Amino acid sequence: MKIQSTSSNFIREPLKAPFGFKGGYLNELWQTVAKISTADHIGIGLGVQSVLWSDSRVFTSVSQSCGNAYMYAMSDYALKLIENTTFEDPFTLLEEIYPKVYAYGKRITNNSNLRKTFALNSLVCVDNAVWQLYAKENHQTDFLKLIPKPWKKPLENKHAKLCNVPLVSYNMSVADVRRLIDEGFFFLKIKIGSDPEKDGSMEKMLEWDKNRLREIHEAVKDVRTPYTESGHIPYYLDANGRYDSKQRLSAFLEYADKIDALDRIMILEEPFPEEYKEDISDLKVRIAADESAHSYEDAVERIELGYTAIALKPIAKTMSMSIQILNEAYKRNIPCFCADLTVNPWMVDFNKNIAARIDLLPGMKIGVLESNGAQNYTNWEKMKTYHPLFGSAPYIEARKGIFELGETFFETSGGIFCDSPYYGQFV
Repeated sequence: MKIQSTSSNFIREPLKAPFGFKGGYLNELWQTVAKISTADHIGIGLGVQSVLWSDSRVFTSVSQSCGNAYMYAMSDYALKLIENTTFEDPFTLLEEIYPKVYAYGKRITNNSNLRKTFALNSLVCVDNAVWQLYAKENHQTDFLKLIPKPWKKPLENKHAKLCNVPLVSYNMSVADVRRLIDEGFFFLKIKIGSDPEKDGSMEKMLEWDKNRLREIHEAVKDVRTPYTESGHIPYYLDANGRYDSKQRLSAFLEYADKIDALDRIMILEEPFPEEYKEDISDLKVRIAADESAHSYEDAVERIELGYTAIALKPIAKTMSMSIQILNEAYKRNIPCFCADLTVNPWMVDFNKNIAARIDLLPGMKIGVLESNGAQNYTNWEKMKTYHPLFGSAPYIEARKGIFELGETFFETSGGIFCDSPYYGQFV
C-alpha cells in the first residue's frame, strides 16, 4: 500500500478537575487526529497525549502546553516521514519510523534521556490511522482477522463481559470511592505515590500511601462481588514509578498486611523508576510493568526481573507495539490487562479489542478494562456522540461497572474501523 498524503490536528479537551499522579497534576488532555490516504482509502486515527504519564521530567521542565506541543510535533513528524512510502502492515511501518521519531523527540526536547514511551505516545494516532487504513484496504472489519498468524494465539478469547475499572485519584474523597461501589463498580484502581507537601519526601509519601490504603480499605472491605474468585473487591495500586527502593515498598506492603488488605491487592503497577533494576520476585504481590515496558524487549527484561504482569496500553504505546508485548508475555505465561490513559470514548473501544480477547487476569471471573474518562473529562457526554456507532452500540457505555459485549462488538471490532464524521472534519 502506498501512502499518498497525510495531515493532522489536535483538540484540547478540558478536565473536570486537576488530575493528579506521579506527584503532579494536569488539567487538559490533547486529542490528536491523524489522517493517512492512499489512492483508494483514508484512515483516521486518534491519540490522547499524556506528557506527565509518558515522561514526567518533560512535564515538570516546561509548561503543560509546551510539553503537549513537543509531542504533537513528533506525531506530525512521523506523518511526514511516511508520505510517499509503501508499507505491508502496521507492524513493519511502526518498526521503521519509531527510532526516527524517538531521535527527533530527543532533539526538540533537548533531552538525550527522553523516555521511549514519550515517542510511542506520540505515535498512537499515526498507528491507529494505519490500522484503519489497513482494514479498509483489506476490506475487513474483524480485528482478529487482520492479525498475522504468529500473534493470534493470545487474542483468541471472546469475553462476554468486561469489568470497568475506575480510577481513584489522589484527590478523590473516600465518600466518592464508596459512591463508585454503590453505583456497581467492583475493582478499584488507586493512585499511590503522592507528594503531599510538594517537597519530594519519600517518608511523607509512604505515610500518605499507608493512610490512603487504610481509609479506602475500611470503606469497602466488607463489600462482596460475584466477579472475583475471592468474592472481595480487588485493589489495583498504581505508583507510577514513585518508590525509590524495594525496602520502602516492602514497608508499605507490610502495613497492608497488618490491616488485612494485602490479599486484596490484585495488582501493584510500576512501583519503581525505569532505571531501578533489582530482582523483585520475592515481593508478596503481583507486580505489573507499565511505562517501563516500552517495547517487547523491555517487557521481557521486566519479566526476568520478577514482574508477574504487564499493563497493555494500545491507546498509549500503539496497538502494534502492544500486540508484540502481549505475545512475549503470553509465551512466558505472564498475565496481561488493559489500562487506560484517560482516553475518549472511541479510543476506549481500541482498548476493548485487546481486553475482550486476552486471557482472564488471575483471580477474576470476567475480563478487565480500565476506563476513567467519564470521571475526568468535562465534555464526556458530548464526546460519546463522536463515536461512529453512537446510538447503536450498547457496549460503548458500562452499566453497573460492566461493559456488556455482544457478537456485534466482535463483528464490527467496536467501530474502530468506521468513520467518525466529527473527528474526520479536523483533518
